[in-house]
Amino acid sequence: MAAEEIIVGLDIGTSKIAAIIGNTWQGDPEKIEIIGVGTAPSEGLRKGVVVDIDLTTTAIRQAVETAELMAGVQIGSVYAGIAGGHITGQTSHGLVAVSGEGHEITQSDVERAINAAQAMKIPVEREILHVIPQGFIVDEQGGIKDPVGMSGVRLEAYVHIITGAVASAQNLVKSIYNAGISVEDIILEPIASAEAVLTPEEKSVGVALADMGGGTTDVVIYKDGTIHHSAVLSLGGHHITNDIAQILKITPQDADKIKLRYGCASVDFVDQNDAIPISTLGGVHKPRFITRRDLAEIIQCRMDEFLSLIGQEIYNCNLTIPAGVVLTGGTALLDGLLESAEQTFPCPVRVGYPCPLKGLTEKIHSPVYATGVGLVLAGAMEHYRAPKRTFIKGTNLFDQIFKRMKNWFQDWL
Repeated sequence: MAAEEIIVGLDIGTSKIAAIIGNTWQGDPEKIEIIGVGTAPSEGLRKGVVVDIDLTTTAIRQAVETAELMAGVQIGSVYAGIAGGHITGQTSHGLVAVSGEGHEITQSDVERAINAAQAMKIPVEREILHVIPQGFIVDEQGGIKDPVGMSGVRLEAYVHIITGAVASAQNLVKSIYNAGISVEDIILEPIASAEAVLTPEEKSVGVALADMGGGTTDVVIYKDGTIHHSAVLSLGGHHITNDIAQILKITPQDADKIKLRYGCASVDFVDQNDAIPISTLGGVHKPRFITRRDLAEIIQCRMDEFLSLIGQEIYNCNLTIPAGVVLTGGTALLDGLLESAEQTFPCPVRVGYPCPLKGLTEKIHSPVYATGVGLVLAGAMEHYRAPKRTFIKGTNLFDQIFKRMKNWFQDWL
């Protein structure tokens, strides 16, 4: 198969690093077959941010090599996901006078309006990741998605601007580059997850997505087919693991195993007589036992906080979400979470699984792979929309990536 038919998504998370290889079937981004999946434990990240480049590089290389072996291809470049507490999003507004003959709005007018909307003061240590158009107003007539060709005197643009810390993004790119891989683009992980688990209808009527990872929970709210709100909550599956480890006085590794095997988000869904063996630190003493209900009480305290913060973000956005809330990411698999969320949110709730694709369906049919699959889908759209280009390695790598990222959503217009 031709190299240009291969699209690779690299999900660099706090808990795991996943490389997913997709074959776009002779250049058709609508027909993607998953041909390789590789994962590795993530040791060099904390709350979605690289804290050890060497450890992160090693894990990336391990995940990529596993995926390459499965697919029988060699990976040259990837679309990488970015997340972490340093990510912020805000909506901005721009206004310009229509300059075309007969006051007909041109693409140039639209671009000037978007540029006016993003002409905001950004600290030197931050960089724009995405500029996402939300809608346009022509002479006080709102609800317009594409104003080109319309007549008007003034054009207003509303955009959602997502920024991130330059140093965090640079360390991410450097870790991938050190693994011998080029970076096509960096894509915000909840945007990628949304591509994999949300339907166009949900995005249109209004839906909230909560991507519950190991270090953070990313929330994005869609309305009219585009993002209207984004936020990063500094809570993830590792916080539950740490609670269990501290209260039961066991290692985080043992706590994580217990959480995955016996954990439940609510005491209402467990039998209080179920006993769980607990190893002691150092293994000096005999194993002790707790009930599954005791474990659920620990988890429920933290999970109630999770759901409360997600609900607060939705409330602050002041948008109706008829399609409800979609929970995805590894933490979304926790037993009893769906039922607890249904009791918390006054709207439909479901767990988001990646959309059906050809190929290794059974390997990726889990919320754990939502971001990785979404990166392949988003990367395919980016790759076949953008003009062919030669990727140049060197000191300008980071600048080249961000030049492309700023225009990632231009085809929305």
